[in-house]
Amino acid sequence: MTRVAIIAAMPGELKPLVRGWPHSTRGNIQFWALRNEEEEWIAACAGAGVDAATRAFAAIEDGGPIDLVLSVGWAGALTSECKAGEAYNSAGVYDARTGERFNCDAGAGSQWLVTSPRVADESEKRRLASTYKAALVDMEAAGIARLAAMRGIPFYCIKGVSDPVDAKLPDFNRFIDAAGKFQTPKFVLFALIRPWIWPALIQMGENSRRASQSIAERLHELLNE
Repeated sequence: MTRVAIIAAMPGELKPLVRGWPHSTRGNIQFWALRNEEEEWIAACAGAGVDAATRAFAAIEDGGPIDLVLSVGWAGALTSECKAGEAYNSAGVYDARTGERFNCDAGAGSQWLVTSPRVADESEKRRLASTYKAALVDMEAAGIARLAAMRGIPFYCIKGVSDPVDAKLPDFNRFIDAAGKFQTPKFVLFALIRPWIWPALIQMGENSRRASQSIAERLHELLNE
C-alpha cells in the first residue's frame, strides 16, 4: 500500500481536502485518513513552524513508512505574480535559517518558496524576495523537505496565498506559542479593540478560504497524475 503524508500547520488549511475523512487526535496532533486497497492518504497538522511539522511527520511515520510527502497550507506572497486565494506548486524550498535548498520532485511548478522561522511582515517579505528570489514564504516546508531528502522519498509543496505581497497585517508572531499553536482567544481580544484592522483581517479570511479550496484542487490534480 502506498502511504501519502500531507502535512499542514492548521486544520483550516486542510478543511476542503479532508471533508468527510475520518478524524482523530493524538496529543496536540490532528489526523485525517482516507484508505482504499492500494493507497492510504494521511493528513496531519500540529501547528506552525518547522518543529511542529516535524512532529506531524514523525506521528504519521509511526504508522509505517511514508512513500510520498506533501507540505501544504497557507503562505505569504513575495511577488505580485502570486495572487491571493490561489495555490501554487513550488519548484523547491529554501530554508532561511540555514540557507539550504531542496528541490521538489518532477512535475512541480516554477515558483520557489522560502521557509522563515517567523511570520513575515511587509518589510521581511521584501528582504526574503531579494535574498532568495522566491515567490512565497511559509514556516514549515523546509523542515518537511529535509526529512523527505533524508529518507529519499518524493516531496511536493503546494501553498495557497493567504496574504498578498503588500498586505498590511498585525504581527501574528506574538500569538503563536512555543508549540506552534495559534492563540485564537488572545488574538480575538487583541482585534476586538482595534476595528481599523478588521477589513484586512476579513480580507485575509476570505483569501485563506479560497486558498484552501485551491490547495485541495491542486493536490488532487497532482496525485491523479
